[in-house]
Amino acid sequence: MTELSAERLQKVIANAGVASRRHAEELIATGHVMVNGEVVTTMGVKVTPKDEIQVDGVPLNKEKKRYFLFYKPRGVITAVTDDKKRAVVTDYFADVREHVYPVGRLDYDTSGLLIMTNDGEFANMLMHPSFKVDKKYVAKVQGIPTRAQMMPLRDGLVVDHKKLAPARFNIMSSDKDKQTAIVSLTIHQGINHQVKKMFQTLGFPVMKLSRTEYGPLNLEGLVSGEHRPLRQAELTALRDMAAAASPEATAARRKKPVSREGWAQAKRKRETARKK
Repeated sequence: MTELSAERLQKVIANAGVASRRHAEELIATGHVMVNGEVVTTMGVKVTPKDEIQVDGVPLNKEKKRYFLFYKPRGVITAVTDDKKRAVVTDYFADVREHVYPVGRLDYDTSGLLIMTNDGEFANMLMHPSFKVDKKYVAKVQGIPTRAQMMPLRDGLVVDHKKLAPARFNIMSSDKDKQTAIVSLTIHQGINHQVKKMFQTLGFPVMKLSRTEYGPLNLEGLVSGEHRPLRQAELTALRDMAAAASPEATAARRKKPVSREGWAQAKRKRETARKK
């Protein structure tokens, strides 16, 4: 086996679907990984296919691929470890032998829907920038917004000097005595603290926040802290959505020839728009 075939240990662990690259580094640093029977805690170690790698005593590539929908509680870190000894999402998966980890993240004080898996390829697919799945959040905000005050969301707010994609909203209820409101917001981007920043920009700070939907997934039947396996139909739907959003699929659609009827319809739409 040549040196060219050697790869960094954390990359090999991530590619095997045991953890993300960053989480793999955490596992190595905290003594969870063995190579050829010896614990390795140093970053940058290179291994080859001949090396025997174990994570918590489980040989690499021996884990069954697992996929879970998790109702993350508030006050829990979206990570596999925490140096401050705070609760992390993996604490709720003690009944699962495989090394599952979160796909994306929710803030410490945000509850709601989170996908957990040990399938690195699946996780990377869902986190790819081209995968613009709708994510629905429900927020309790300070103040009572009017529909007119929320309309800028539909055009795309400018947050941190960057214009965001249009979002959908619904003012669900309000409490005049407490001067609070419950508002749902549907977005497909994943910018850090995006929902909180959007409401803050409009002048309605978020008091509580929960993610209730992710593409075809919702929290029906679960209470905070519970998880369930993803159904095959849900996995298929997510994979189909990711495939349709992939750069390859987008490029193929752009190259697809347009029929004469299609050109005529597009021309009529442009003419109608100009008259308006």
